[in-house]
Amino acid sequence: MADVEAVAGKSLTGCGVEAVCFDLDGTMFNTEHLFFEAGDTVLRKYDRRMTRDVMDVIIGRRPMESFILLVDYLGIDVDPMHLLEISREAHHALISEKLAPMPGVVELLETLAARGIPCAVTTSSPRDYAETLVEQSGLTKHFRFFLTSADVVQGKPHPEIYLKAANTFGVRPERMAVLEDSAAGTRAAVLARTRAIAVPHEFTAAHDFTGAELRVETLTDRRVYELLAI
Repeated sequence: MADVEAVAGKSLTGCGVEAVCFDLDGTMFNTEHLFFEAGDTVLRKYDRRMTRDVMDVIIGRRPMESFILLVDYLGIDVDPMHLLEISREAHHALISEKLAPMPGVVELLETLAARGIPCAVTTSSPRDYAETLVEQSGLTKHFRFFLTSADVVQGKPHPEIYLKAANTFGVRPERMAVLEDSAAGTRAAVLARTRAIAVPHEFTAAHDFTGAELRVETLTDRRVYELLAI
């Protein structure tokens, strides 16, 4: 796999954007914040607490990979699959009450649609979960396809999902923009040689976004529109 610093050194300025990929958790929706709340509730049962350091260990990865790392990091004597299942239950309960799009997501999707630029959801989460969130928010019409944890052999930070997305769109990777909130996702986008836009939140602000062409606090930032030429 290519080195991220070497790839980052190759300028993509001037390449027109023909398609856009949206990461799901933390980029499109406030689900990382809800996961933090749910995770803390679950970890208290094992005399542990959810912290930003714990979030750094698991964020941006496929669920089972995340929970194997979590159990090892916290030294909990529990089956990672069991911890994943009870965490999902707590997380889904909060989603039904508190799910919300991240700032600027809906407006950006509407602008891209008006300009005829196709979009996709590219997430490390399961397909049924991703499709449910997008449908619940009334945004399904904006996406040509979904790529999820079930569609790749290697999860982020490996570039497979973004190489597959470019192939599915029928565009070269350097003409595809990727919106990501985590280091793992951004690294995957950079290694795929796409135009990576980092949109960190409070749990990922300290992540390494080396290679991102742009870093913004929210998708309301006009520089996102300028980079996408919309």
